[in-house]
Amino acid sequence: MTAVSQSPLARAPRGSAPRTGRPRGRTLVWIAEHAALVALGVLTIAPIVFVVLTSLMSSNQALTASIVPRPFDFSNYARVFTELPLTQWFGNSSMYAVLATAFMLLSSVPAAYALAQIKFRGANLIFTVIIVAMLLPPQVTAVPVYVMWSHLHLTGTLWPLILPNLLGDAFSIFLLRQFFMTIPKEYGDAARMDGCSEWGVLWRVVVPMARPGIASAAIFMFFHSWNDYYGPLLYASENQAAWPVAYGLATFRGQHGTDWSMTMAMTVVVMVPVVIIFFFAQKAFVEGIALTGVKG
Repeated sequence: MTAVSQSPLARAPRGSAPRTGRPRGRTLVWIAEHAALVALGVLTIAPIVFVVLTSLMSSNQALTASIVPRPFDFSNYARVFTELPLTQWFGNSSMYAVLATAFMLLSSVPAAYALAQIKFRGANLIFTVIIVAMLLPPQVTAVPVYVMWSHLHLTGTLWPLILPNLLGDAFSIFLLRQFFMTIPKEYGDAARMDGCSEWGVLWRVVVPMARPGIASAAIFMFFHSWNDYYGPLLYASENQAAWPVAYGLATFRGQHGTDWSMTMAMTVVVMVPVVIIFFFAQKAFVEGIALTGVKG
């Protein structure tokens, strides 16, 4: 007779239940990891919740023992637009961020492509100079650069902060170069064999494959321009019509430091565009950061 093999459940002694699920030790580790993540999430969200709740309080209730507004006062958001030139500040910030990002892409993408995909003498030296420029504090060159823009009669505007991006941005070139290094050079070689020029290889082959990296560099530049305080302080502080929202918010907080409910309302309004942009672009941003730096 042939012995019939039995399943583990069939061979188990009577009255004993089969062991299912993860071991107890792994369960405790899973609980500890998720508890830590929940705690970090609460610590991250708590300041934002505090700002939003304070913006809905009256000036007498703000920064008191009361946490929840009683009642919810939405008039602070109306006061932000009626008592301050916030619409003009938003327009200035939008112009600054959009033009700076566009000019950066026009100049930094070809430079990063050349450093990553084209072999030429002096490429490593140029890349070293770019890294040094990225590490150089802007305060070191503030005085001579300001004198140059004053001779061009552009102080009192945001153009001294926008136009330099036509010459490239050191951090953006570094970030894009690291991403372009992950693209196999065989794609460019195949396109050149089909008759593509270097510009054709860049715009038809490399740029479509490097969209996540380009999106990451664009988001970094947009956020930097939107939140920039030092640049407008240096060049546009004398002209209120050229103030962006970051400098306007800091100036308002200095002049009306006691009106915390209105200050928090303005802070929420300034944060909303950044949160919306990151919400829709977070997939490309995270993918670009994850793939950048695979090759050095």
